[in-house]
Amino acid sequence: MRRKVMGKRALAVGTLAALMLSAATGCGGTDEADSLTDNETLEKEASGDAEMDFTVNMDGIVTGSISAGVSVHDPSVVLDNGKYYIIGTHMTMAGTDDLRTFNYIGNGYNYSNPVFGDLFKDADSKVFYYTGKKDSVVATDDGGCHLWAPDIIYNKDNGLYYMYYCTSSTWNASTLGFATCETIDGMYEYGGDLIYSGITKDTLEKTDVLSYVDESYAKSNYIKSDGSYNFDEYPNALDPTVFYDKDDRLWMVYGSWSGGIYLLELDKTTGQVIHPKADPENGVDAYFGKKLLGGGHKSIEGPYILYDKDSDYYYLFVSYGGLASDGGYQIRVFRSKDVYGDYVDMNGQKPELSDKDHYGFGLKLSGNYDLPSLKTAYKATGHNSAFIDDDGKKYVVYHTRFASKGEYFEPRVKQYFLNEEGWPVMLPYPTDEETISENGYSAEEIAGRYYVDSLGLDISKNISEPFIIYLDEAGNVYFEGRNGDVATGSYTVSDGSYYMHISYDGTDYSGVFCKQKDEAGTEVMTFTACGANKTIWGVKYN
Repeated sequence: MRRKVMGKRALAVGTLAALMLSAATGCGGTDEADSLTDNETLEKEASGDAEMDFTVNMDGIVTGSISAGVSVHDPSVVLDNGKYYIIGTHMTMAGTDDLRTFNYIGNGYNYSNPVFGDLFKDADSKVFYYTGKKDSVVATDDGGCHLWAPDIIYNKDNGLYYMYYCTSSTWNASTLGFATCETIDGMYEYGGDLIYSGITKDTLEKTDVLSYVDESYAKSNYIKSDGSYNFDEYPNALDPTVFYDKDDRLWMVYGSWSGGIYLLELDKTTGQVIHPKADPENGVDAYFGKKLLGGGHKSIEGPYILYDKDSDYYYLFVSYGGLASDGGYQIRVFRSKDVYGDYVDMNGQKPELSDKDHYGFGLKLSGNYDLPSLKTAYKATGHNSAFIDDDGKKYVVYHTRFASKGEYFEPRVKQYFLNEEGWPVMLPYPTDEETISENGYSAEEIAGRYYVDSLGLDISKNISEPFIIYLDEAGNVYFEGRNGDVATGSYTVSDGSYYMHISYDGTDYSGVFCKQKDEAGTEVMTFTACGANKTIWGVKYN
């Protein structure tokens, strides 16, 4: 049951100030793997405790910036004994107690890394048998080690922590492997390789592929007539993440660009892949597993699947765009009632190999944006993980770059909610112990002047800039400077709850109202809502 908020229209008088910062010019590109390996530079940027910096902008709003204290790319989150850990590319792990500030536990390609050291130090290590070293099957040009996007899960069946990771040489030749440890932050030991991609006529017999498919099938499907890998249809073995489904089965989802996102079941007692029976009509390959979406070497990577019992949906988070600051990196979401799919967006669709473009598919949860209290715009917000806390709060963890800091990146954690239709909507600011009012908010608390960011659907370096709308107590929406006093939209709130619906410019959005603090520590009323695969954020200052 929805109610319109009744009362007199009361509009504040104001002019939208020149609030926006121009985007810094950085390197663009659509590389699948992060090429930033200068950890010494990153450590200098992120050294020390988290700091805050305050000024006041032209609208009289205090602006601030926060620092996570660390630089972690592709952060995957795990909770252990009341503490949160994120683990990321470049053999990096950090811990946090408050989901805002972090401390390094292990960082970088070095023998003394207390988490990854054993995986790195052995020149003859099987970790880099196929990719990542100058003497590997698929050698890199520089002979360096490349270990990307690890993910850790506690295996409830054998009491070990399993780290799943990928190593890479070229843009499609990669390995998925795993390592184990008795403690979450201890030294992980190599457990084995799982999947190889980028196979060619010259490397096929140096992989385990022929243990699961016959040679004629492999050559006719995985390898093109010129002997190269059929990357448009089959995956790049990158970005593994592992999860339990609602029936306690263990799964691994993976993939980056190339043939799209794939799913494989894992043996709970060993952590090894359970290769499925081939089912081409349903997109199931005997070696690579079930294809969920994507293909044609269009940007889609960093998959993460989370089951939510509140909605009984599996949510598949992915990233689009290139990971550099001007690459348009962003988070998209699909969902399914079944772990095996189909995973679809708000329009009931998903990107396929045959689609010419893919920007219209998937709920865009985040992208490049600016808000009036930020000292610098956020760019390339992507490659996320997600979790539901013990108290039921839901969070997204991702890395971001900034308009004023080139290719430097940091992790951020934001709380999200499910709207009335069961789609995730994320708060505009990093979490700061906010708690939503289960009984909703009064008409007086809601009505007022909002800075609104509409994230759109584009995949570009453009930064979303805020515009001004007014919500009055009668449920009307007014745009500053548009049509004078004529209402150009409407909104409703649901009885006794935080749910809201807002309509303007021909689009209906569904979301929530929630009070939280901006990055300068000012308490603001916000709304976050989605519609037609687009997300909007609104922020009101008293």
